[in-house]
Amino acid sequence: MPREVRERQMLDAAVEVFARRGYRAASMDEIAELAGASKPLVYLYLNSKEDLFGACVRREADALKASVRAAIEPDASADDRLWHGLRAFFTHTAEHPDGWAVLSCQARTNGEPAAPVADELRQEMVGLVTRLIAATAAEGAGGDGSAALAGHEASGLAHALVGAAESLAGWANTRTGAVPSAKETAATLMNVAWVGLENLRGGRRWTHAARP
Repeated sequence: MPREVRERQMLDAAVEVFARRGYRAASMDEIAELAGASKPLVYLYLNSKEDLFGACVRREADALKASVRAAIEPDASADDRLWHGLRAFFTHTAEHPDGWAVLSCQARTNGEPAAPVADELRQEMVGLVTRLIAATAAEGAGGDGSAALAGHEASGLAHALVGAAESLAGWANTRTGAVPSAKETAATLMNVAWVGLENLRGGRRWTHAARP
C-alpha cells in the first residue's frame, strides 16, 4: 500500500479516537488497531502521539478552510458570500463531526503543537468575515456615510459571528433529537447577522441613551 494511503488511514483513525477519547486518554495502540496497522509503523510514519495529533489538527483545519474558500464566489454580493461561507462551514462541520471536535475542543485544550493551528484557523475565519462585513457596509453606504463602520466595529462583529458559528456547530453536532440541516443552521445565524448588518447599512444603531 502506498505510504500516502497508509498515512491517510492512520490520520482518519487518529481523528476518530482523539474525538471520542480526548487527546490524553487516546492510545497509540487503539489508533493503530483502528487503522489496521502495527503500532511501530504508526510511530515510523508519524513519530509520536504529539506529532500525530498535530498532523490531525493541521489536516482538519486545512480541509475546513478549503471548503469555506471554495464556496465563496469573489464576484458575488456580500450577503451571498457570507451566506455561502456560513453554509459551507456548517456543511463541513456536520459531515466531519470528529474533525470538528478535534479542532474546536481538543486542539484548544491541549497546548502545543495543536493550539496555534486552531488559533490560526480562527483568525483566518475572523479576517475573512471582517472583510465581508466591511464590504457589506460599503455596498450600502450612501452619500452621508451612514453605513460606514469603524475598523474595530467590523472586527468585533466578525469575532462575534465566528464565535456564534463555532458554538452553533457544536450545538448541531451534539443534539440528540432532531438535527437541523447545515442550511437551517446557517439560516439561523444569517437571520441574526444580516438583520443587524442591514440596520447598520441604513444608519440604524441601538443606543442606551434613553435607558436608565
